[in-house]
Amino acid sequence: QLQLVESGGGLVQPGGSLRLSCAASGFTLNYYAIGWFRQAPGKEREGVSCISSGGGYTNYADSMKGRFTISRDNAKNTVYLQMNSLNPEDTAIYYCAASSALTMQRMCLLAPGPYAYWGQGTQVTVSS
Repeated sequence: QLQLVESGGGLVQPGGSLRLSCAASGFTLNYYAIGWFRQAPGKEREGVSCISSGGGYTNYADSMKGRFTISRDNAKNTVYLQMNSLNPEDTAIYYCAASSALTMQRMCLLAPGPYAYWGQGTQVTVSS
């Protein structure tokens, strides 16, 4: 059974940092592009960052550039999202998702369409 599990969320003060993890079971992440998405209350799900299956291409939403870093550790079958300089607008449930689309080997998209597998999400709350 293919499964993605997010962890690392929590409550952090503005300006703080968190590192989210996306661990896979039942399949090898090496062959999948991974995207991080988030959804705040009353808002639509939005793309945060993604990394191609080859690992050589990363993409970030404009508001995350310079603050967030995505990386993958294939040996641990895990993808990470390092989030720095967090602000209250970053409060949301964060989801990771996996795509086996061949087009995502050397690039990735911040749209949810190509991602077939989704985790349950982890809550990130930025508040003083």
